[in-house]
Amino acid sequence: MQKNWPDRVTLMEVGPRDGFQFEPHIIPTDLKAAVVAGLIEAGLTHIQVASFVHPKRVPQMADAEDLIQRLPQLDHVHYNGLVLNSRGLERALAAQLPSVEISISASDTHSRRNSNMAFEEALNQGMRMIRRAKAAGLYVRAGAQCALGCVYEGPVAPERVTDILRRFRDQGADAVVVSDTTGMGSPVSLRRLLDYLLPAVEPLPVVLHLHDTRGTGLVNMMAGLERGIDRFDTALGGMGGCPFIEGAAGNIATEDAVNLLDMLGIATGVDWRRVAVWARKLETVIGRQLPGKMLRVIPRSTGNTPPSDNVA
Repeated sequence: MQKNWPDRVTLMEVGPRDGFQFEPHIIPTDLKAAVVAGLIEAGLTHIQVASFVHPKRVPQMADAEDLIQRLPQLDHVHYNGLVLNSRGLERALAAQLPSVEISISASDTHSRRNSNMAFEEALNQGMRMIRRAKAAGLYVRAGAQCALGCVYEGPVAPERVTDILRRFRDQGADAVVVSDTTGMGSPVSLRRLLDYLLPAVEPLPVVLHLHDTRGTGLVNMMAGLERGIDRFDTALGGMGGCPFIEGAAGNIATEDAVNLLDMLGIATGVDWRRVAVWARKLETVIGRQLPGKMLRVIPRSTGNTPPSDNVA
């Protein structure tokens, strides 16, 4: 294997948003804030803390504004929120969140289920939202969901995803996000998409958001590294999933991703053991075992953080 991967990778922790939104029982706001603080102590500096969506559709996110007010304000930590429509963007602006992700689905069927909008309507609204967010001084990640396949419509053409994200770049987005929402992607399909996408959206960075529904999350991460991708979304314990996709599973577990990157000699600045401790604590709250692998190797006898290797 030729070493084409970057020397350092930035991880955005999406567990407090993508992970918590999928849980059937409401997680208390104080606990959410404590988890975020613990993740910061573990070395994570980019955290997606909430989504601004209708509380009846996603009750776990009803406390988004309250949570943001409770988070530690640190210069080196960057908080982000997901917005799916103009109302959500206005809420994020009112909450004084400095960064948002504006995301639409490349699948018309998923778009209608996820946002109650047809694809073309969602695309046009997304471009307006990017312009509005940039005018307000926000950092904008602009994403395409179901970028590597849709359980309702099947494969998604790379040209379609590339066209969406090129348009978002032209509206002023700061980064573009490829979301394998259904976990249908493979190293082959991801490389094919990146071959189209990377030259089309230059000079913007590309972020990979890879769900592990079919067990290919870390393999796809490796394929991204080989194409020079240095930004990934991960979730502690492998939490997450889309409420509007049957059988959806979580993201790459943060602790698993960091462990792999450590073995490859790629710096992240994150201590996977500290992340795993918080994933273990969450298991006691949600009453089930999370799918992350590395949290299984930390001691069960104590809630304290175990000794760690040095991290970059």
